[in-house]
Amino acid sequence: MPTQYIRLHPTDNVVVALCDLPDACALDGLDLTLSQPITQGHKIATRAVSAGENIVKYGQIIGQAKADIAAGDHVHIHNLGMGAHQQDYGFASQNTPLPAITETRQFQGFHRADGRVGTRNYVGIVTSVNCSGSVARFIAEAARNEGLLDAFPNVDGIVPIVHGTGCGMANKGVGFDTLFRTLKGYAQHPNFGGILMIGLGCEIMQLADLVGDRPIRADGALRYMTIQHEGGTRRTVDKGLAELRGILELANQATRAPAPISAITVGMQCGGSDGYSGITANPALGAASDLLVRQGGTTILSETSEIYGAEHLLTRRAETQAIGEKLIARIQWWEDYTARNDGEMDNNPSPGNKRGGLTTILEKSLGAVAKGGSAPLRDVYLYGEKIDTPGFVFMDSPGYDPCSVTGQVASGANLIVFTTGRGSVSGYQPTPCIKVATNSEMYARLSEDMDLNCGDIVTDGVSIDDKGAEMLELMIRVASGERTKSEELGFGGVEFVPWQIGAVM
Repeated sequence: MPTQYIRLHPTDNVVVALCDLPDACALDGLDLTLSQPITQGHKIATRAVSAGENIVKYGQIIGQAKADIAAGDHVHIHNLGMGAHQQDYGFASQNTPLPAITETRQFQGFHRADGRVGTRNYVGIVTSVNCSGSVARFIAEAARNEGLLDAFPNVDGIVPIVHGTGCGMANKGVGFDTLFRTLKGYAQHPNFGGILMIGLGCEIMQLADLVGDRPIRADGALRYMTIQHEGGTRRTVDKGLAELRGILELANQATRAPAPISAITVGMQCGGSDGYSGITANPALGAASDLLVRQGGTTILSETSEIYGAEHLLTRRAETQAIGEKLIARIQWWEDYTARNDGEMDNNPSPGNKRGGLTTILEKSLGAVAKGGSAPLRDVYLYGEKIDTPGFVFMDSPGYDPCSVTGQVASGANLIVFTTGRGSVSGYQPTPCIKVATNSEMYARLSEDMDLNCGDIVTDGVSIDDKGAEMLELMIRVASGERTKSEELGFGGVEFVPWQIGAVM
């Protein structure tokens, strides 16, 4: 591998700098000299490009030149823009199944009554509305102050799930349905050994609707109450503590036992991406995704606004044309959604992404899709919709990381793998989050927050496949109880961010 740069596809007319390059540096093997200093992760033109001509990276169009570009020039936001683009969806034309792995791997998990397996054993306090959020936290704080968990060693902790909505919204439609799926998904999540639900009483999102006519949990480890019915804050906290003791007794009966890794569902995320993301961490996660899928596991790609321009790579891998068309329907919904809200699909990359070398959403999307490996796309789900098909799937969501992860957890992800090039500090209780660095410099700088470095793919020549295998081993260890950096630091208290769609009334 070259030490100065990498060309990702033979047809590319740009290369990516693998280190900071000084002015007047000659690039070995390209017979050109830089016209200015280049920061690692940024793009360099390999030949002269005329204004209006396509710029190609990953063998795909990432935009059009806004001005004439000379060989050796820096290619970025000053001379590269989106431009018009058309994609050939090629529905279901490249969906060859991956060969199965006959050797069954296992992890140590918590087996639930509905057949799913948890990677953690928390008790959750789920709120129906923002108005009950403080009381939920009061109950959790009182439980901690009383040392309630000391008597229940098999329970990992008590997690208040609080948010900023649940009322002042329509009582039907996309916004209501999305929040309903999200809250119900958390209440049924396999990483919760029991649930206490708290409402105010007069909100739009009624507890009675969430609980329904049938038990929301097969194990019966759910209790619910409203503040208005109990008689205010103090009485609700007292009643909540009493109910919590019973829930903890049920949750504490669970112990880790062997389970096939086909019971692992991984939500795949990237945030604070850079020019290395599509070279190192994302394709390594794609390799790990393929390995897990071959064992019967499930991986979820999301962030619809950040696959924009690369959706044709997924529709070609769709198991059927109907599945591919479901994905395009979500893309079209997003185009309308952003237009109605005075936004645009090229709102990404963010300022941090651009400092890291990413220029257009097309470029960012091509790198993001690499997280999905090469397995066939088996289905497309709405935000927070329960995943009921194993394999590689897609869940619709915004690109905003905590909001997207919230949807993946609601859909059933019992593990999150999060790649980052600029650095990210967050965690997502009740689901452990593995943080993966795209470059060695950031990994060293944020070593207390990062779980795995993929920068050695560039610095040490580690192969994508080997790094993917290493990542899978880490996933199995974390699923079996090994704590991640974000868990050690105590993250997860503010990262529950349901997707709010529609008018606030």
